[in-house]
Formats: sequence, C-alpha cells, structure tokens
Amino acid sequence: MLEISLQDLVKGDRSASKVLTELTEKQELALVSDPKLLLTTYLIVNEWKFPEILATFRIEENDLVNLLLKLDRLGVIDYRPPRRIKKLTARNFSWRSNGPVHTFLLSRVLPEFFNDAFEQPGDEFHFVGGTLSVASRARMKAAIDHFTREFEELARLDSRLPLADRDGCSAVIALRKWEFSEFTRLRRKKV
Repeated sequence: MLEISLQDLVKGDRSASKVLTELTEKQELALVSDPKLLLTTYLIVNEWKFPEILATFRIEENDLVNLLLKLDRLGVIDYRPPRRIKKLTARNFSWRSNGPVHTFLLSRVLPEFFNDAFEQPGDEFHFVGGTLSVASRARMKAAIDHFTREFEELARLDSRLPLADRDGCSAVIALRKWEFSEFTRLRRKKV
C-alpha cells in the first residue's frame, strides 16, 4: 500500500546520501538517444507518479514499464513492478561537462527556450553585461548558487502538490568571463 519495502525501512535515510549526483556517459547517451526516456527521467526526478505519467502523456502502460526497466538497468532508478519507482539520483544531479546531455541542451533545448517572447505572467528575461572584478564575479557566483539551492528547495516542496497546482518551469542562470564575438573582432591587437 505504501509502496515501500522492508529493506527501505531498515535502511532509513542512509540511502539518501548515496544518490547519484552526476550521470555516466553511457547513461547520458541513452537519455539523449530516446526522447521518451529523457521525458520519463525528467518526470521521475520531478516526483511524477506512474498514473500521472500515463494520464498526461501519450505513453502506453507497457511502453512506460519498458522505459522504467531501461532506467533501472541504467542505474538511474530502482523499479519494482508494478509501480514502485525509487530515484537513485539527486533531484538536482548535474550533467557531464561537455557530455551528451550538455551538448543536447546547448544545441536543442536552449535555442528553443530562448526563441520566445517571455511575455506570459510570471516570465522574466534579463540580459545584463558589464565589466566585473574577480571578487565581484565570485560574489555573483555565490548569489547564483543561492538562487539554485532556493529553486531546488521550492521544487522539492512543490512536488508534494497535485499536478494541477504546478507547472513545468525552467531557469537558465549563467555567469562567465565573456565578450560577444562581434566586439572581440573590433578589439585592437595587443602589442
């Protein structure tokens, strides 16, 4: 009834400290090669339940079971039929730097994400640029880290709400030492 095993009860919270914080290359390649597998992973990480996935997406029950079995084989979840799903990843696990998912995000997701007017209620878009010292960049990095932790905490808390009370949301926050290539081309050569 609770969809929890005796082993889970005995382990308690000790297993929470052993969650994956970064996927392997093999895991990432599998996710980006199958849109349904990537979607299922996203939904599981965001606490969607088996019936909610079936009711919301065009995925048949047998297909969903096969996707969950594949994620189980990949070590992303622990799946116990018929419907017990346990995440083996942290909610905010990171992608490999320059790995398959990172490349997929840059080439497919971000262009689509930014190709919008950001005019709906709750949308925000700001692009700021300036010249910052190393100390100021460190301060901005700390603020971004704080923002990211706040987002993750709110997502964790909101995952307890019914699906009707929450919407998929994304934020891209980035900071790097960077200059637009058109500006760089106009720079004088250093002597």
